[in-house]
Amino acid sequence: MHKMSVSMDDSPPPQDNLQMSKATDTLAAQASSLRRRLLQEGNLLLEIKAVPRSRSAGVAQIMANGVLKGKVTAAPEKGRANEEICAVLALYLSAPLRNVSLVNGFTSAQKRVRITV
Repeated sequence: MHKMSVSMDDSPPPQDNLQMSKATDTLAAQASSLRRRLLQEGNLLLEIKAVPRSRSAGVAQIMANGVLKGKVTAAPEKGRANEEICAVLALYLSAPLRNVSLVNGFTSAQKRVRITV
């Protein structure tokens, strides 16, 4: 019978922390840029890829094609994931939830969302 030693330290290696830090900085910079555009133009139309049933909710990344990947904990049933996507974007852009609405993609992972001032 072999004994295995298991480390309880689940922290990522330093290089992973650096990559996570860069990703967070990029998301924060993108949010700031989008907020400025929203104030200048009065509204934004954003492409979103929704990932339902995730462990946590939030904007996870900016994909290569410029689409935001939004994770939500809700299941894609009865519009719950759509409502949570709107809430996640409102929080991400510091906009009131009433100013965020789904335009296209009600039953698809690919969504188009309008945010107004």
